[in-house]
Amino acid sequence: MYRIKFGTSGWRGIFCEDFTLDNVRVVTQAIADHLRAEGLADKGLVVGYDARFMGQDFARETAQVLAGAGVKAYLCERDTPTPVIAHELLRRGTAGAINFTASHNPYYYNGIKFSPAWGGPALPETTNDIEKRANEMLGEVVYKDLSLEKAADHGLFEEIDPRAEYFKTLHRLVDFPAIAASGMKIAVNPLYGSGRDYIDTILEEAGVKIVKINEQLDPYFGGEPPEPAESHIPDFIALIKNDPSISLGVATDGDADRFGIVDADGSFIEPNYILALLFDYMIRRKGMRGNAARSVATSALIDAVARYHGVEVFETPVGFKYIGEYISENKILIGGEESAGLSIQGHVPEKDGILACLLVAEMVAVEKRTLKELLADLYGRVGEIYTRRINLRLSPELEAALPEKLENPPQQIGGRQVAEIIRIDGNKYLFTDGSWMLFRKSGTEPVVRLYGEAGSAAALEDLLKAGEAFIMG
Repeated sequence: MYRIKFGTSGWRGIFCEDFTLDNVRVVTQAIADHLRAEGLADKGLVVGYDARFMGQDFARETAQVLAGAGVKAYLCERDTPTPVIAHELLRRGTAGAINFTASHNPYYYNGIKFSPAWGGPALPETTNDIEKRANEMLGEVVYKDLSLEKAADHGLFEEIDPRAEYFKTLHRLVDFPAIAASGMKIAVNPLYGSGRDYIDTILEEAGVKIVKINEQLDPYFGGEPPEPAESHIPDFIALIKNDPSISLGVATDGDADRFGIVDADGSFIEPNYILALLFDYMIRRKGMRGNAARSVATSALIDAVARYHGVEVFETPVGFKYIGEYISENKILIGGEESAGLSIQGHVPEKDGILACLLVAEMVAVEKRTLKELLADLYGRVGEIYTRRINLRLSPELEAALPEKLENPPQQIGGRQVAEIIRIDGNKYLFTDGSWMLFRKSGTEPVVRLYGEAGSAAALEDLLKAGEAFIMG
C-alpha cells in the first residue's frame, strides 16, 4: 500500500501515479488537522503553486478542502516562486503555506511543500505528524470541501498577488542603482518556471539592460529538468559565449528557490563558490558582520572566508530547513547549500534563487570584475579550494553491501589517511591532508551522492576516483 512520505523539501510523487487529487486532499486535511491541534487554524494558510501541470487545479482543490475544514486559504493568483510564498506567509502572519512544487525535479513530478508559521521548510517533528495523520486517512473520504464561491462568502477564501510586497523587500536588500549605473547587460533564464517576470521585471524597472531566454510558460520545461545546473542549460551558456556584450548570466529553477550563475565568458560557476564570494563581499564591501551556516555537503571555502574575517561557520544536516532556523533566529549573515540554495540575514528563512541572482549581479557591478577574477582574488587571500559532486548508481548487490561498508570504513581511502568521520548526514571523511569526501545515499533511488573537496583540481579528480572505487569496488 502506498504511504505518504515527506523528504527534505516536502512530499513529492509522480504525477497521476501517487501524486493524485485524492492523495492531495488527504494530505491537505492532515495539514488542517495538524494546525487545528496546534491551535493555529484560525490564522489561515497561503496556498501557491509552481509552473507544473495542473498546479492551479491542485491549489484550488486544496483551498476547497481547507475551507471545508474551516481554514482560510490565501490563494496566489498565478504560479509563484517558493521564496515569494515564504515572504507572503511571514508578511501576513499566517499559520504557514501549502506550496505545490517539485522544484528542480522533472516535469512528471509534483509535490506538496508545507511551510509553518516561521517561514522555513517544515522540520521533521512537523512533517512526521502530518505524515502520520495522512497515512491513517489514506483510502477513506475523511475530508469535506466547500466551493470557492461559498468559501469566499464565509471569509475562507481570497486570491492574492504577493509580488509587489516581495519586490519592496528586494529593493531593501539589493543595490539596484549600482547595477544600473554599471551599464552591465545581464542574461536572465527562468527555465520556463515560476521565476518568470521576477528577475527580468525588477531589473528592467531599475533601468538595467537584460536579455531573456526560456521566459515563456512551459510545463515540460523545454524537455530538461528545470534545474540550472551546467548540464541542463547549454542554450543559456551558448547565448552568453556568443554575445560579448553580456556581463553575467543568471538562472533560476522551476520554483525559483535555486540559482545558476554563468560568468561573462560562458563559464558556469559552482554554487559553492558563489556562496563564499557573496559572504566575502557582504563583509568586505558592504560592511556587514555575522556568521554563516552551511550544510555538511557544502564546500569549506566559506569556512576559509570566515577564518579570514574572524567569524564562525555552523555545519548542518542537508536540507535548508536547518539553515533556515539560523536565519529565522537572526544568528547568521548568510546560509547556503551546495545544491544552490541561499538566503541572508533579514530575509526569508527559505532558499531564494531570485535574491541570490540579484546579489551576484550587485557584486559584479560594484566590484567591476568578472566572477573568475573575483574567485582568483579570493583564492589569493584564503587559499585554493576545489569542490564537486557526482552521482554513483548502484547495482542491487552494491546497494545491499553499502550499509556495512559505511559502518566499517577503512583507515585509508585512496592512500589518504582518515582523520575524522562526521555522521551529521551521511558519512563525511576528513583526511589529514585537508581534503574530504562525503557519501549520502538517495532516499528515493539506488544512487550514492559523492561529494569531494581538495586543494587543487588534480587532487580533486584523484579524490573522486578514490571515492568511486571505494563505493563501487
